[in-house]
Amino acid sequence: MEQDVYAAGQQDFNLPHDIIELPSRGLFYKSKKKSIKVGYLTAVDENIIAEADFKKSIQESIILPLLRNKIYERDIKPEELIDGDVEAILLFLRNTSFGPEYTISLVDSATNQSFTTNILLDELNYKETPVKPNEEGLFEVQLPVSKSNVVLKILTFGEKVEIEKIVQSYPAGRVAPSVTTRLFYHIISINGDSDKAKISTIIEKMPIADSKFIRKFIMENEPRLDLRKEVIAPSGEKVMADITFGVEFFRPFISI
Repeated sequence: MEQDVYAAGQQDFNLPHDIIELPSRGLFYKSKKKSIKVGYLTAVDENIIAEADFKKSIQESIILPLLRNKIYERDIKPEELIDGDVEAILLFLRNTSFGPEYTISLVDSATNQSFTTNILLDELNYKETPVKPNEEGLFEVQLPVSKSNVVLKILTFGEKVEIEKIVQSYPAGRVAPSVTTRLFYHIISINGDSDKAKISTIIEKMPIADSKFIRKFIMENEPRLDLRKEVIAPSGEKVMADITFGVEFFRPFISI
């Protein structure tokens, strides 16, 4: 039954849909597609959300099934999309089904009291990225301390799910290798060497300054939506709201 639900939206790519411009502009994909066809949410998709297993991550229980069901492109798998493009698709699905108004809970920094505010999701903007990738969708940079020349990639949605599983598989009391695992996925080669065993060894000895440089570089140059919004608290203080794609984002779906 689960397989049938996921496949329902893929039986006819001529179902009602819209064209979504991708924040990545297709620069990180072999197809170089700048936009994709995305269908509208239907009752079948409500089944996916209503029956979601929240013992799993939100990515596996809701986001991935929805993407599989609503992307009307035969040559694009949702696992291969980068986060910014996934976010753009999720915002489209939510806005076209329930409108752009999104209620979020925050804390007033002046009074330490919680309050709710409404944010219009259709007012979110794309972040400008200062550095563009090469023709293969990769970045070539030199690390500040070791002076190593590294080739970096933006992680796909599927890779981030894999990393989360690896980190969560470590039992309590053991330090999960969250930083080094992410670096391993980001780094394609070091000084022209793409041998994964050698890269893993180098990462373990990498100076913290180099590690931080890579994470900061990726964060600044990954094309995505700007999910931070400044709001005014009841006291008049300015508070930054961070929009996330957790259970709260889908609450309009599961509360009806």
